[in-house]
Amino acid sequence: MLTISMILGTFLLVISFINANSIRIPRNGRDLEACVAVLLPVRDEAHNIAELVASLKAQAGISDLKFYFLNDNSTDETALLLKSEIANDSRFKVINGQELPKDWLGKPWALEQLRQLSPVAKADYLINIDADVRLQPRAICVALNLLIERNLDFISPYPKQIAATFTERLIQPLLQWSWLSTVPLRIAERSSNPAFAVANGQFFIVKNDSLAAIGGFAAVKDQVLDDLQLARALLRNGSKGTVVSGAHIATCHMYNSWREVRNGYGKSLWAAFGSKFGSVIAISLLFLTGIFPLIALGAGFSGGLYALEFVILSRLISARVSNGRILDSLLHPLSSALLIYLIIYSWLVRGKVQWKGRTV
Repeated sequence: MLTISMILGTFLLVISFINANSIRIPRNGRDLEACVAVLLPVRDEAHNIAELVASLKAQAGISDLKFYFLNDNSTDETALLLKSEIANDSRFKVINGQELPKDWLGKPWALEQLRQLSPVAKADYLINIDADVRLQPRAICVALNLLIERNLDFISPYPKQIAATFTERLIQPLLQWSWLSTVPLRIAERSSNPAFAVANGQFFIVKNDSLAAIGGFAAVKDQVLDDLQLARALLRNGSKGTVVSGAHIATCHMYNSWREVRNGYGKSLWAAFGSKFGSVIAISLLFLTGIFPLIALGAGFSGGLYALEFVILSRLISARVSNGRILDSLLHPLSSALLIYLIIYSWLVRGKVQWKGRTV
C-alpha cells in the first residue's frame, strides 16, 4: 500500500508541475468587436448585488456587452437592490423568472430562460457569472481574447477562491488541486473526450452556436453539477475547450461558514464521481495520498515521508497557480479527511439538502 501511495504522490506532483507551467493565462486586453451576453441568475442574493453590479459596470473593451439578470423568485431584497444599483444603465436588463418546472433544477432553468431572450439569441458569445464572483476591470475582455486566440468553443476561467474560515481553508483549495494534479490540460484543450472535462460555472464562456448545437442548458436541466456536465455535453458534440487560470482576473467567495460548506458540498459531491463506486475510488485515493502517508510516517516507514512530501508539493504548486495560501497546503491530511467526510455526508443526505429554499 505504501508503494501505491508513493506512486500516486509522484503522479500528482508531475501533473501539477506540467500544468503549472502550461496552463493558459488570459493576458491580452485588446479591444474586441463582438456581441457578448452575460447571464446572471440570482436568487436571494441581496448581500452580493451591490459589489457584483459594480464589478460588471467596470467591464470594458468589448463593443457590444450586455448583462441579463434573472431574478429567480427571490424572497429577499434582491429585486429592489438590482433596480437601485443598475439605475438607468442601458447595458443591464432584469427579468423575473418563471416557476421551476418539475424536471429542471434551478440554475439550468434560470440560464435557459435568459438564453431564450431574443437579444441573447443574437449574441456571439454567452457568459455565465455567479453572483458571488467579482471581476477585475476588463476581465471578460481578456478571457474572451484567449478563447478567440486559441480557437476554442468554450473556456472556464477559474477564479481565485476566497477562503476565510478554517473549514473553508481546508476544503476550498482542493477544488483547483483536484484537476490541476490529475488532468493534463494541454491534452484536454485539444481533445473532445468528455473524460478530460474541467469547468467551473462561476465563470464560463461559450460560443452561442456551440451551446445551441446541444440544445442549450436543457442538456443539463437535471444535473446538480451543471457546469461539469455542460462541458462534457459540449465535448461530446465535438466542441473544444477547457479550464484556464482566472485567479488574477476574478475572485469568488462561495461560503461563509461550516454550515454553508457542508450544505454546499452535500448537495453535489455525490454526483461528482459518477456513482457510488466512483465515490469509493475517490475516497480511496484521498486516503492513500492524504492520510495513509502520515500514518506510515508515524509508524516509522520513510516511504511515508516521500509520499507525503510529494503530495504537499503538488498542493503548494496549486496554491501558487491559484494565488492561494501556501501554508494551507501543509494541512492536506486534515483536508483529505474532511473531504472524505463530506463525500459520505453527501450520499447520506442526497435529495434532502435545502439550498436557497429548494430541495436539491
